[in-house]
Amino acid sequence: MSDRSHRITAIPGDGVGPEVTRSAVRIIDAAGVAVEWEWAEAGAEVFKRGDTSGVPSETRESIERTRVVLKGPLETPVGFGEKSANVTLRKLFETFANVRPARELPGVPTRYSGEGVDLVIVRENLEDLYAGIEHMQTPDVGQTLKVISRKGSEKIIRYAFELARQEGRRKVTAATKANIMKLTEGLFKRTFEEIATEYPEIEAEHLIIDNVAHQLAKNPAQFDIIVTTNLNGDIISDLASGLVGGLGFAPSGNYGDRVSIFEAVHGSAPKHAGKDVINPTALILSSIMMLRHIGEADAADRIEDAVLVTLEEGKAATQDLVRQTGGDVAQAASTTGFTDTVIGNLGRHPTTVPARHGTERPSGPATPRPRWSYAPEVYAAISRKTIGIDVFIEEDTTADALGPEMEALAGADLTLQMVSSRGTMVYPSTGLGSDDVRLWRCRFVSPTDANVPDHVFIALLDRVAGRHPGWTHVEKLHVFDGEPGFTKAQGQ
Repeated sequence: MSDRSHRITAIPGDGVGPEVTRSAVRIIDAAGVAVEWEWAEAGAEVFKRGDTSGVPSETRESIERTRVVLKGPLETPVGFGEKSANVTLRKLFETFANVRPARELPGVPTRYSGEGVDLVIVRENLEDLYAGIEHMQTPDVGQTLKVISRKGSEKIIRYAFELARQEGRRKVTAATKANIMKLTEGLFKRTFEEIATEYPEIEAEHLIIDNVAHQLAKNPAQFDIIVTTNLNGDIISDLASGLVGGLGFAPSGNYGDRVSIFEAVHGSAPKHAGKDVINPTALILSSIMMLRHIGEADAADRIEDAVLVTLEEGKAATQDLVRQTGGDVAQAASTTGFTDTVIGNLGRHPTTVPARHGTERPSGPATPRPRWSYAPEVYAAISRKTIGIDVFIEEDTTADALGPEMEALAGADLTLQMVSSRGTMVYPSTGLGSDDVRLWRCRFVSPTDANVPDHVFIALLDRVAGRHPGWTHVEKLHVFDGEPGFTKAQGQ
């Protein structure tokens, strides 16, 4: 335990948030860590006041000062407010790495008890479908853009390898859907394979994400660190928490270059709010991650030992754990009682399981020097051309009627290559039927694969709009260093 004082922003959150936050703060104070807490707001009450971000300026200013946040769960209300305040906080402060340990705990029975489950999900936290870029293309067809960047992929993948090296772990598994999304998830996979060569002492493997889910259910102890994209990570990290007792035992840390945010994975559970019955273990474990992050490793170890002793002895089991063990819920410990027991166990050590005095974060820089340069001259050296354009049209018609009409509108410099519906080619006909949804993608390309200037596309759009005012958006078809920057349609 150090002698220095820390300033930390505490956001109690919604529902049971204030109760679990108070529990974690009490234990940190009892462990002797000198903290100046800055209490701040975010979530449902902020939405109700008309702030559509859910994160008021005063809270943002506090986080800018402290750069460390301990946060209770936040509610994203239905019917008011906009984007999730949780996601807003992660994006505002560029906390690109979501780290979620899942470890077998004493006194918490599961189907995998005794198998030694001890893994960490490292999830990219800012990109993918969580970029939240959505459009209604027609009244009946919505679209979300899946954004995966080389820079974002490299940062999270390098983070995972650095964490493995720091903790002495033997393997990093990349989990993607690169077999289907070859350009986005494929970029993540290729970046993983490039960076893995810099860590020869660590086994690197790639698995398709659905196989990872299968293997987690079948044999979770085979995994050390799993690094993955945002949506994949969101799903399998909840799966991983179910392997070790549930969301009540699932901590997490969100790490950025400047700010880190620590939170329980579970939600606000409003039906339990104010009843002093919720299990605070998840946020206590998150606070342990926070203490290690700010250099209070000794205090973190003491608190972790105390939590393990409390769970091991089972004398202060909260209602969720009592249900798992088949006990009498009426005899369950309160949130306050559990917290008091942990405080009373400070200085004790578990006897049935060793504490894992891990880091949950590399001690070095969050983003080591990238292998990929983002200098303008590097981009300038990439050969590129634009060979065509996809035009999306809302139209109550058939592919057989639309195709010939689009061929006639193509002009001298372009040719209609195909028409697709929901990613499947429907013109020229493949002989198979397709249930259309009134949204058609018409692909126009240069017949010689030549670079097409913008004025050709503009003229095409002018012709298309004259006949089909329901055109809705376009995508250019780029070729970078001889490789297509677009995919074919199914059946093409």
